Amino acid sequence: MELVEDVYRLTARFPESERFGVTSQMRRAAVSIPSNIAEGSARGTKKEYARFLNISRGSLAELETLLTVSKQLGLSTEVAPLKQKARRLFPLLAGLSMRATSSER
Repeated sequence: MELVEDVYRLTARFPESERFGVTSQMRRAAVSIPSNIAEGSARGTKKEYARFLNISRGSLAELETLLTVSKQLGLSTEVAPLKQKARRLFPLLAGLSMRATSSER
């Protein structure tokens, strides 16, 4: 959730011309991460939970790519802290997914 807040604060400083471009895409990807975790946990099965955790990891990868794009396009020079947060989340999500799938067996 903290990453979502950070993305919203960062993209609020992007040019208005990016409102329906990179800004929108970054915000959707960021919100998708915790949303998929929540949806997966509410599904009631470990298999579904693991599936939604993997979807969440995909959104995290998308967000990391968009952070790089925003830097390369000159939209922001402040992406490094967000990329670090994203990189710390990857193994956490992988661990949750492994735990969910290994406990099914």
